[in-house]
Amino acid sequence: MIVCGDGALAERLAAELHSVYRETVTVAVPSSRAGDGAPSGSAGRAATALLGRLQAVMGRSSRASGDEGTQEPRVLEASEPDETTLIEAGVRGAAALALVYDDDETNIHAALAARRLNPRLRLVIRLYNRKLGQHLEELLDQAAAVAAPGLDPTALDTSTTVLSDADTAAPALAATAVAGTSKVVQADGLLLRAVERTPPGRGQVADPGLCTLALLSATTNDPAGDEGSDDSGQGQGPLLLPDDRMVATATGRGTIALEAVSHAGPALPPGRLAGRGLPFGSLLSPRLRWSLAGLATCVLGLAVANWLTVPRTHPLHAGYLTLLDLFAIDDPALGEPTSRQILQLLAGLAGLLLLPVLFAAVLEALGTFRSAAALRRPPRGLSGHVVLLGLGKIGTRVLARLRELGIPVVCVEEDPEARGIPLARRLRVPTVIGDVTDEGVLEAAKIHRAHALLALTSSDTTNLEAALYARSVKPDLRVALRLYDDAFATAVYRTLRAAHPHALTRSRSVSTLAAPAFAGAMMGRQILGAIPVERRVLLFAALDVAGHPQLEGRTITESFRAGAWRVIALDSAAPDERQPDLAAAPADDGTEHPAGLVWDLHPGYVLRPQDRVVLAATRQGLAELLGRRPRTREHTPET
Repeated sequence: MIVCGDGALAERLAAELHSVYRETVTVAVPSSRAGDGAPSGSAGRAATALLGRLQAVMGRSSRASGDEGTQEPRVLEASEPDETTLIEAGVRGAAALALVYDDDETNIHAALAARRLNPRLRLVIRLYNRKLGQHLEELLDQAAAVAAPGLDPTALDTSTTVLSDADTAAPALAATAVAGTSKVVQADGLLLRAVERTPPGRGQVADPGLCTLALLSATTNDPAGDEGSDDSGQGQGPLLLPDDRMVATATGRGTIALEAVSHAGPALPPGRLAGRGLPFGSLLSPRLRWSLAGLATCVLGLAVANWLTVPRTHPLHAGYLTLLDLFAIDDPALGEPTSRQILQLLAGLAGLLLLPVLFAAVLEALGTFRSAAALRRPPRGLSGHVVLLGLGKIGTRVLARLRELGIPVVCVEEDPEARGIPLARRLRVPTVIGDVTDEGVLEAAKIHRAHALLALTSSDTTNLEAALYARSVKPDLRVALRLYDDAFATAVYRTLRAAHPHALTRSRSVSTLAAPAFAGAMMGRQILGAIPVERRVLLFAALDVAGHPQLEGRTITESFRAGAWRVIALDSAAPDERQPDLAAAPADDGTEHPAGLVWDLHPGYVLRPQDRVVLAATRQGLAELLGRRPRTREHTPET
């Protein structure tokens, strides 16, 4: 296995393949030496830090496993993933290559070069652009078919996989801001919602929903507990995929249950112009509207008075005369009754008052139209919203997910040209431009009335500083932090929980959430998604039953292995009509789609070789299903 990357995801992915799947791994990272084509300055320091962390993680995982049967990971320094680098990494004899550079263009160039060197190579590519990813999959699969005409079509379907760490992690990050800490995975146009349930009272039984996916840590009420960290001890940390006996005996422990399956299609807009129309309701300020209403009432009164005082005058003619007087285009009422003259003077006075009001209305309307394409400011009285810090790749995807769920959001971003600014402008999401560490920025985002804070910038210290300040303003605020280092995240988590025991605190690592999905794709299986269980990950994968003796010929009950895997759905479509990518919603093109997934499975149903199932699995369980004995660690209760 080869991993090429320049960030935390490459480090996590390499450690995942080596320590969980027992694969021989070669890692290509940017060179730490300044020179031709090599990074220098801050980039060089970042490369040096990445290389140091990678070597430390590899050494730690090797020592922890205590297994001499797997070759030590090889770290290769290269300025860029060109053909020379790929050949040196052994791409011609490799089974899979992961390209997880932060730059999409670098990954695309490397993927094209790798496909030329090895048409049978399984490619896993990190791309942020979804449409480009779909086209790239088709292009690379076609290139593989042309270069190797005898390639098995089944193998071709899984020869190229395009994933986004932002898409993989966004549902879990967005879910932390929702009451009940729902966790969402999309499959076959449906949303699988897993809900965190509080421990049942004495004599009560927790609602298992469709099935119980995990038991939460036993130390939830202990401020010094280790739940949520990689160092949780046996019996303290979370238990993934427990059986009924474990659930029944786990008194006082919260659970995560697969609660519901609902359609994932977006709600239809109420009208053709919904979400596109100009903000007509905010064209004029309330004070200006009251001024116009008063003048209109005055003109109406003058028209009625004209009709009553001038004999044999039609109401419409009286109104017409009033408007002529108002705009000073009528003849003077010389020789006419005194009442008519007084009304004409009053109409002229009303016309003088109308001019500045109309001028102000025009200016205000122009200002409103000009600001329609600008960022909105948080409105007065806003409360119960989510404050989202950072509109980079991750923040943009989380913002889109929150808006899909109908959750009010206020964004804070330092860079006015950030990736997510156009999305915030298009969705009319209130956005504050400024450094979150500066005084007054979080106050402008109405943090004192917010429901939750999602700190998703790329800087651990910025996220921590924002969280600490937000907690000082509102002690019971729900907080989710994006942090890289697990030990640092555990210390922050325990400290914040001890200081604010009644507030919800969560720490999440995007690379930790995404690495299992990338590793599973490198093994040749389709990963639908992943949900975090404290600081561990539970995978949802689509798997063909054929060739897996742990599933083939067994009933749903017999195929379940506690702590490893559990079949939760069956693809009822015929093998030649199945949707290639279950993680994508069916296209709304008017055509009839296959029957889809069946979730309410009978425990006695016998799995056949032609079946395809959706299962929830731990990382070690998935490794075992793929025919590799997983490495185990004494402090990991997943096994």
